[in-house]
Amino acid sequence: MKMTKLEALKHVFGHGAFRPGQEEIVDHLLAGGDALCVMPTGAGKSVCYQVPALLLPGITVVVSPLISLMKDQVGALVQAGVAAAYINSSLTPGQCAKALARMAQGAYRIVYAAPERLETGSFLRAAARAGVSMVAVDEAHCVSQWGQDFRPSYLNIRAFVDALPARPAVAAFTATATEKVKADIRAALDLRDPLEVTTGFDRPNLWFGVCAPRDKDAELLRRLDGWRGRSGIVYCSTRKTVDEVSALLRDHGYAAAPYHAGLPDDERRRNQDDFLCDRVTVMVATNAFGMGIDKSNVSFVVHYNMPADVESYYQETGRAGRDGSPAECLLLYAPQDVHTCRFLIEHSEPPEEMDDAQRAALRERDYERLRQMTFYATTAGCLRAFLLRYFGERAPESCGNCSNCDEGFDERDATREARVVLSCVVRTGQRYGVKLISDIVRGSRAERVVSLGFDRLPTHGMLKDTPEADVRRVFDALFAMGAARLTDSEYPVVRLTDEALPVLRGERCVTVRVPRAKPRAAKRAEQGKGTGRADERLFGALRALRAECAAKAGVPAYVVFTDAALRDMAAKKPSNEAEFLDVSGVGDAKLRRWGKPFLARIARWKQEQGE
Repeated sequence: MKMTKLEALKHVFGHGAFRPGQEEIVDHLLAGGDALCVMPTGAGKSVCYQVPALLLPGITVVVSPLISLMKDQVGALVQAGVAAAYINSSLTPGQCAKALARMAQGAYRIVYAAPERLETGSFLRAAARAGVSMVAVDEAHCVSQWGQDFRPSYLNIRAFVDALPARPAVAAFTATATEKVKADIRAALDLRDPLEVTTGFDRPNLWFGVCAPRDKDAELLRRLDGWRGRSGIVYCSTRKTVDEVSALLRDHGYAAAPYHAGLPDDERRRNQDDFLCDRVTVMVATNAFGMGIDKSNVSFVVHYNMPADVESYYQETGRAGRDGSPAECLLLYAPQDVHTCRFLIEHSEPPEEMDDAQRAALRERDYERLRQMTFYATTAGCLRAFLLRYFGERAPESCGNCSNCDEGFDERDATREARVVLSCVVRTGQRYGVKLISDIVRGSRAERVVSLGFDRLPTHGMLKDTPEADVRRVFDALFAMGAARLTDSEYPVVRLTDEALPVLRGERCVTVRVPRAKPRAAKRAEQGKGTGRADERLFGALRALRAECAAKAGVPAYVVFTDAALRDMAAKKPSNEAEFLDVSGVGDAKLRRWGKPFLARIARWKQEQGE
């Protein structure tokens, strides 16, 4: 007997109800309509096309940009009892031919493929023979030249759809998309009267934090000490920094591995697999890592360097807490990060198809995005509210779950200090960096200051009672408002812009945010939320059992059960199969495969506790 959508959701995926937006999308796709869905990472995009795929005739083709995503998704589907496969360059010619033959015979419900694969005649023939009911395009923003991850191969998806004997439903999914990008998606994929759904961007389980430490390495190690044993990602802006930070972490006893495009393919693939299977707990990576990574137990994401735009930052932080468990997202900010981002923007290569006017517009858009990202890093307001408003959502003034709301900042007028700093930059010929200017205005008599004669400047010592950290906050404010910038050179120097003139004339005020003298204790997302200490011990025992089961099955631990499922298991302590099915994330296939050992471990724990 054919399943209903709710039966598929429960018996296959182990969820008792749809999340916001999911059911509407499922119903529309089951009716054969097209859809364009903007849903943040972790909101459950895959369920929106996987449930219809089980109920529609023929097969569903899922277009995905990354091999890692396909491997993860197919592995999870197979564990849930779904006939699924991926066809990409990781397969040998023999494996590929076998998968295509089985696909043509209708052996699969869902087939994942790279966009380049759609261009091959063998794939098109197999798809046409099997009958395609739906094409789901993941990371659909890759189709847009205005998106941050444009991939020309995505432009060939429409030709594949048009070449099929009958046009299937086409569904596009992305985590972030501006109106321009959404228009590009609609046009490039030829979406016909699509249902457009944008779910809320808020991820309540994520704690957001920003700090500007004097020593990033020391701060990172301090934070990691509190996260020891947990899985996380540290993002860096350059390959060199990735190598340095991963070496630092390994030297301090962390199971860390690097990931960037400069590594050999086999090393990069091995490091990623080690991370997915929890042999490595910390992945140190450039933004080349992460798109499509479906690892559900990432409990922290640290940005060692500030990204160039809010879209990338939000997408990367979204890789934490995908199973709904509390997780932390921390940005380690330094003014130098702004310089690095500007350098990367100015040396980026726009798509060849663009004319000069389009390239100029694209670069200006990138500069504006960088300005907004800098505002986020230096704001005194609620970080969550900033993110939600950036994406067009209304938000309360305080969320109570970010560093600014936890600790609190006061805004104070720093116009006088800003005028002193700008004046000093002018008097020194706009030839020096932040550190030397700061030393001069604070009255330093260091050898370099004296030898250059800067101890005789009128601005020397004018801020002698101002702590160095406060002078740096003035620089941050000037950079953020566009009154000053750092040059793109090996040793960046401070240069003024036209926006500095109103400040120097006293026509424009400058404010800085200053941490309160006695900040409230930082509120951290607690991993044991909703469970007692005894339940935490049971959770630990279940995690150990999960690791054993995953090793025997040769799959990542979270494919067996997510941390959220284990926490629900530890809280409910099921005694039989019916109760085990009531655990969030447990479906029929997982009950059959893993129910017996987990029920036995829970029963043993209850006996030990005298329950």
